[in-house]
This record gives sequence, structure tokens and C-alpha cells, in this order.
Amino acid sequence: MIRAWLLPASLTLVGLLGGGSRAADGSPLTGLFVLVAFLLLAFVNSPLLFPRSLTHAEALRRSAADGRPVVYWRPGCAYCMRLRTRLGSRAHRAHWVNIWRDPEAAAAVRAANDGNETVPTVLVISPDGAETVMTNPSPAQVEQAFAT
Repeated sequence: MIRAWLLPASLTLVGLLGGGSRAADGSPLTGLFVLVAFLLLAFVNSPLLFPRSLTHAEALRRSAADGRPVVYWRPGCAYCMRLRTRLGSRAHRAHWVNIWRDPEAAAAVRAANDGNETVPTVLVISPDGAETVMTNPSPAQVEQAFAT
């Protein structure tokens, strides 16, 4: 859990120090801009941007019941953020699993990606039980999985 917040906390601290330094030098507007920019970066890199993370077992159970895809992600991953932001409000149609919170999910991602923890990895379970794994898919591919 601490690992997920390390980058956002560091960015917030840098923003506070940089913004405070600029304000102390007589440029409060620049200081405010620096602070806001780093706070925005901290938010984008935090787990707050993503839907509530489930465990691997819970996501598989829910996916089997409702047919929604399972998206494995980790905080700070630029490709995960790209996928999440490009999906917008449709991102809640998937079950999101943070691989840093769930060792079982990290193992599943490694098994699907030749031992690498490459995220985002999307698992789609069809009604007949067949599994399709997509590594770093485009938002269009994930949206197509929503439709099936």
C-alpha cells in the first residue's frame, strides 16, 4: 500500500518545496503554479484516479458472473493512466485489479506475459469460459471487449 503512494507523496513534497521556494523569492503566482502542477501530477499518479481495486479472486468471480473484462494495473504506470483516461466514464464497466496490492494478481499477470509484470493486462472471459488476454491494449480493444 505504501508503495502505491510513494510517487504521489514525493511529487506533493516537491511541489510544496518548489512552490514555497518561488513564493519566498517574491513570486507567489509562480509558486502557486508550481504547487498546482505538482499536485495535479501527484493525483494522476495516485490510486485515486482508478476505480476501486478488487482482489484477483473477486474480479474473476465477478467477471464470470457479468462478463466484464478484468484490467490489471499498477499506480504510476503511464500506459494504465492512458487507458483509464481514454476510457473515461466507461472505465467502470471493467473490474480493476492493482497488482501491487494483490500478489495473486501479479502472479497471474506474470503467467500471461512470459514472466513480466506488464500492465495494463486485460483478461476477457467469454460466456463459454474461454479466456482472452490482451497486453497493453488500445482503448478501442477494451471498448470492443465491453461490447461482447
